[in-house]
Amino acid sequence: MTAVRLPPTMHVLQRGWLSSNNVVFIDGAEASVVDTGYCLHAEQTAQLVDRVRGERPLTRIINTHLHSDHAGGNARLRAQHAATIAIPPGLAPAVDAWDVETLTYAPTRQQCPRFTYDALLGAGDAATLGGLQWEVLAAPGHDPHMVVLFNHDERLLISADALWENGFGAIFPEIEGESGFDEQRAVLELIARRAPRVVIPGHGAPFTDVDRALERAFARLDALAASAERNARHVLKVLAKFWLMQVRETSRAASRSHFEGARYFQVIHRRYFADWPMAAMIDRAFDELASAGAAAVEGERIRDRDG
Repeated sequence: MTAVRLPPTMHVLQRGWLSSNNVVFIDGAEASVVDTGYCLHAEQTAQLVDRVRGERPLTRIINTHLHSDHAGGNARLRAQHAATIAIPPGLAPAVDAWDVETLTYAPTRQQCPRFTYDALLGAGDAATLGGLQWEVLAAPGHDPHMVVLFNHDERLLISADALWENGFGAIFPEIEGESGFDEQRAVLELIARRAPRVVIPGHGAPFTDVDRALERAFARLDALAASAERNARHVLKVLAKFWLMQVRETSRAASRSHFEGARYFQVIHRRYFADWPMAAMIDRAFDELASAGAAAVEGERIRDRDG
């Protein structure tokens, strides 16, 4: 495996799949962070950021997008440091109104403490982080409003959920009949043209074999785009796994109760699996997680198998 070389002012805090990675930058006497993880890990996020920043104040928070696992620590870090928060512009009105439906926290049945923002950071803008200049690129697909950050000099890409070493984030717009596959393909093509040396994904370790990662991502996208039902089932499993990682163990009855009120589950049921009872659709999501080794189902009990 090729060693990943990063500038000394840039520190990647690799988390897991419940919380996104955090990228901490040392900006002289100050520090900044890109993405803040999930709210249930907010205290841990604060402690990890503190270890990197030392005595430097954290003055700036940047979000690549506002999904709960990327913005859930915003409120905690802002309360401690009075840091400014910059977000992509698309959901700014929803943040102003704290519209949890538009922000997707209600449809996914996920949590995110309320936060405010101080600046917008959109496609075509630039940011200075860790003494490096970063180009802000639009990256719709997984989220219509997501951005990624690219540094030309070091050829570094902070890819959020647009590209992982083995895939990318679930394509949520498609489950509601909106375009997402075409946008995701365009983002992957944009990344290929930029030819980054290192990709720092939203989840997983930084990697350098970008061509292979793109090859896998295009193949995955082709498979999902070929079957709307397959994509819908994937989204169900992603949301089921996210919740299971929080609760660790649950029952079929509790999982049904939790997700029957989730709008994304209702939309998927109505559009793709209307001939199934809702409870059966939810059960199947967990059964498929078990078949993939991501959960253990023993009678009525469901247990997480997060490695």
